Amino acid sequence: MSLAIDLLSWALLAAGAAFCVIGGLGLVRLRGFFPRTHASSVIDGGGAGLILAGLILQAGWTLVAVKLVAIGVLIFFASPTATHALANAALARGVKLSEEGEASSKR
Repeated sequence: MSLAIDLLSWALLAAGAAFCVIGGLGLVRLRGFFPRTHASSVIDGGGAGLILAGLILQAGWTLVAVKLVAIGVLIFFASPTATHALANAALARGVKLSEEGEASSKR
């Protein structure tokens, strides 16, 4: 049973790391503010969630697991809220949704 939990934990950690790498590449490669905002939300939502799930499996039923769950709940609520506030502030400042030179989805 311990081997199965370890394998599942490492699979979750590897998947979370893959999400973080993909999101990081998105931050570097994407042009424009709003596509980069989307890439950063992928890092927070997918990457951090999977990494925390893998760490919870590694911790077992301890106080550390409870703390990791608390961190996950905070990320779950704070990340979309912060992303939304940032996007609204950008719209209020006049950042256009599609700027010239920005990668278009209609190519």
